[in-house]
Amino acid sequence: MKQLLALLLGLTLLSGCAPQSQTVDHDASTPPPSQSQPAPAAPEPTVAHLMVAGDIMSHMPITKDAYVAQEDRYDYGHMLQFAARQLSAADYAVGNLETTLAGGPNYSGYPAFNSPDALAYDAKDAGFDLLSTANNHCRDKGLDGLYRTLDVLDEAGLAHVGTYRSQAERDENSGIYVADVGGISVAFLSYTYGLNGFQLSSDTMYAANLFNLDYYTTLSQPNKALMETDLAAARALDTDLIAVMIHWGVEYQDTQNSYQKSLAEFLVGQGADLVLGGHPHVLQPYETVTATGWDGTERQGFVCYSLGNFLSNQQELETKTTAILDLELTKDAQGETTVTGVSYTPYYMIHRDGAPVGQRRYLVNIHEAMAEYEAGTSSIVSASAYQELQDALAHCHQILGSADDSTLS
Repeated sequence: MKQLLALLLGLTLLSGCAPQSQTVDHDASTPPPSQSQPAPAAPEPTVAHLMVAGDIMSHMPITKDAYVAQEDRYDYGHMLQFAARQLSAADYAVGNLETTLAGGPNYSGYPAFNSPDALAYDAKDAGFDLLSTANNHCRDKGLDGLYRTLDVLDEAGLAHVGTYRSQAERDENSGIYVADVGGISVAFLSYTYGLNGFQLSSDTMYAANLFNLDYYTTLSQPNKALMETDLAAARALDTDLIAVMIHWGVEYQDTQNSYQKSLAEFLVGQGADLVLGGHPHVLQPYETVTATGWDGTERQGFVCYSLGNFLSNQQELETKTTAILDLELTKDAQGETTVTGVSYTPYYMIHRDGAPVGQRRYLVNIHEAMAEYEAGTSSIVSASAYQELQDALAHCHQILGSADDSTLS
């Protein structure tokens, strides 16, 4: 009997805890809330601009024009002021630092470059974010000079890729620098063909990324195993794009050679979406390259063979003519990132040998400088310089085509 009473009591308590059904009496004039929600809007694509410049060099006439005697310091600002207007507007800007920053006061130009630290700080102020340091001049002042160059770039707040202070630094991300380019992630790698005949010891091979096995002799045997390993590591980082900055080609030739083309196809096949070349000291064309990928699929990459000199004192019109490349990168709603626009702005290095120190070398926007001369407002462009600007613009259009000239498009 006690068991039966206990069972009945438990059922009563359970029934008292049960939720009670409720009826909602909606006003007849108010419709019940909709059960369907509007579909969320598709995310807007991310659009960013990566700007690319050529070789940054400080021959002694450049270094001397940067010297501010009354303050015993160096300042490259007047040379870079016009390019800075464009570079500072980029989401990210890169170039090739083709000199060492090994410390003064014994600065030098060709053949063994050593430039004032101010070059790094002024490049940063002009808008550069990352500099490739793997080139044939990176060891001009020995390994100590190579290491100090990286220290100065760090102090100036400039990212760098291509040379390293230790094996541990090279091993970190396989020497890859990942940058945020306006919301688009880009993995940067950098290589050079050689070191002007210098040879690294077996225990310092980490110091510079060399894409040739015979980098101090015949320069004809690419180290594909190294690049395959590095690019596999870059792919594993799962960035939106992979960019390879590379020092290659033959100096003063305004067209790419077969070695550059085959190496470009190899890099694209291994995952490079952008291949950005330097070293010839003159403009060379750019193009889209198609290659068979590491996974057997067909893929494409944008290749710029050379943008010539950005800052230098070389004398020929072709070596004084350069361009800043503007690559529009778009990441769509599905996360696919592509190059959706290519344009360039022509620049020219004006030499004014009779002018006072601090007013002898200017890297000018060709279109702006010509317009100021035509308006009678230029204090930099002479009649002879104006003719040079016209010839330089024609040369730029001959190599890169006029359709992508940002001022004309």
